[in-house]
Amino acid sequence: MTKWLQSGRRRDICVLLYEAETLRGQRLKTNLEDHYDARIDSQSFYGAMESLESKGFVEQRTDGIHDAYALTDAGERRVEAHFEWMREKVE
Repeated sequence: MTKWLQSGRRRDICVLLYEAETLRGQRLKTNLEDHYDARIDSQSFYGAMESLESKGFVEQRTDGIHDAYALTDAGERRVEAHFEWMREKVE
């Protein structure tokens, strides 16, 4: 497999989006903070989101007045491939 993401935070964002399909930005950030049990700087979080968008793994949508995010097909394939790789290593 080619190099995917070198940031665990970006991979975790993709996993959360895989589960939920679409999430508003603030809900996604809160879910990630709950997972890490730590606050994440908004600028850092949205910088990660911009990186994911620019790489084609995530797309931004509009949900009323809010920004919402979803995985692209490429993002879904990468999450699934990473999951399979992890399963092989853990078994």
